[in-house]
Amino acid sequence: MPDLLLFNGKLTTQDPNFPNATAIALRDGHILAVGSDSEIKALATTHTRQVDLHGQRVLPGLTDAHIHFYEWALLLSGLALEDTASLSEVQFRLREAVSRSQPGEWILGQGWNQERWTEVRLPSRADLDAIAPHNPVILWRTDLHLAWVNTAALEAAGINAQTPAPPMGVIDRDPDGQPTGILRELAINLVRQVMPTTSDDSTDAAMRQAMTKVHQLGLTGVHDFRIMGGDDGPPALRAWQRLRAAGDLQLRAWVMIPGELVEQAATLGLQSCLGDDFLRIGGAKFFADGATGARTSWMLEPFEDGGSGLPLTPMAALTHGISIAHQAGISTAIHAIGDRAIRELLDVYSEVLGQQAGRSGPRVPHRIEHVQHSHPDDLKRLAPLGLVASVQPLHLGDDLHMVEKAIGQRSRWTYAFRELLDAGTVLAFGSDCPVSSPNPFLGIYTAVTRQQRDGTPIGGWYAEQCLTVAEAVWGYTMGCAIASGQEQHQGSLTPGKLADLVVLDRDIFAIPLQEIADTQVMMTLFDGRIVYHQSDI
Repeated sequence: MPDLLLFNGKLTTQDPNFPNATAIALRDGHILAVGSDSEIKALATTHTRQVDLHGQRVLPGLTDAHIHFYEWALLLSGLALEDTASLSEVQFRLREAVSRSQPGEWILGQGWNQERWTEVRLPSRADLDAIAPHNPVILWRTDLHLAWVNTAALEAAGINAQTPAPPMGVIDRDPDGQPTGILRELAINLVRQVMPTTSDDSTDAAMRQAMTKVHQLGLTGVHDFRIMGGDDGPPALRAWQRLRAAGDLQLRAWVMIPGELVEQAATLGLQSCLGDDFLRIGGAKFFADGATGARTSWMLEPFEDGGSGLPLTPMAALTHGISIAHQAGISTAIHAIGDRAIRELLDVYSEVLGQQAGRSGPRVPHRIEHVQHSHPDDLKRLAPLGLVASVQPLHLGDDLHMVEKAIGQRSRWTYAFRELLDAGTVLAFGSDCPVSSPNPFLGIYTAVTRQQRDGTPIGGWYAEQCLTVAEAVWGYTMGCAIASGQEQHQGSLTPGKLADLVVLDRDIFAIPLQEIADTQVMMTLFDGRIVYHQSDI
């Protein structure tokens, strides 16, 4: 008999066997039955809790297919700069942080984007030194591929005019060869490696706080990614395991391992899917290139303002890593943003999977992360290779003006969701948080309108690539389940599947598209338990 019964709702089951369901019964963390109010209420006993949904829309629990959850959790206590409109706003917030800090204490922040400032220019260490001469400061740009540091941070890391840039990293310098305070790609790790570590207790508290925040957004699952070249892989995985052991893990966590450790993982016999319904080992994360905002995405043709970006991992090394992973049963997830990076990577997968044809590989598909700028000739190549396109709709709204400035008319093939989907590609939607907001309803809104929050551009940015609301919801549910090999357990409201679902304050399938971005979550259920609810439901 059910522990919990929800009735008088409008269920988006995504299961054709139950297309018009209004009620659902849950027991022991699983879905017991789905159907009409009368059918489901007949299952109730005196011990069953019953909740009237008052006609509200119900979706399967949503998953973020690409989030830096561990890093985001730790950054929640730092400076939030995503809404700053000028350099002076950043300096104002930094000044407040300095006033709360002891001399020598590190100050961290993330989210600034000079393209949104009234004066569009890259800042320098002098802009920080004037405010924080005695505190090391590191402020990540919104894309996490570029960081802005002050002199105290440079000195702590030993970076000066004689310091060589690391492989796959850039230290911006002034005409005299002195560091400007802008570090790109792996040069950021020169500073990261001298920053103080966070205690286990503080890390766990931060991650519990972050779980509470995503429950309020309707998220019941995350695919947690590592930042390139960092040493965050082991502490992140240890934190997830501590939370699981303590019974505090309230998400379906699919945790990626750094690609540079794939040989060790293969030697140990580690495979994707190891774990349980709460915590599983995901795939190996590699980087093919950088980001467009930092002009490090690898392009077939130069940017409008010069340069063609760069590969962050040699293709021979990627071929080697993907081959090892595939043979070992480890899926791979490759960051690829530029059209050349995507083309080269598709060639690599064609080579590796062709060589391994007929042999067993990982139980879950390989995937490309971002698939941002594609050449039209390559959009139909993912599906035949069985590759998932893990994409982040909100990047489109955040970056469309920057992208137009960077690549001009080639922008029409940026985030070509419709072309990918029509070609048979599985789309798994995420946020890349803290790069963008983890709010999935902002992502759904962007995917179906291709507009910013203010409704611009009118008609949508290359509107022929728009998705339907149903397709966008699928990307946050079944698409994510397929990407993690959990389609038999997650992604739809089907009897026998895990009891994760979300109740909304409005019917996103019936309202004007502009209103989708304002959607609020009334209730989130995880593993059959209510983990968030508004007081008026």
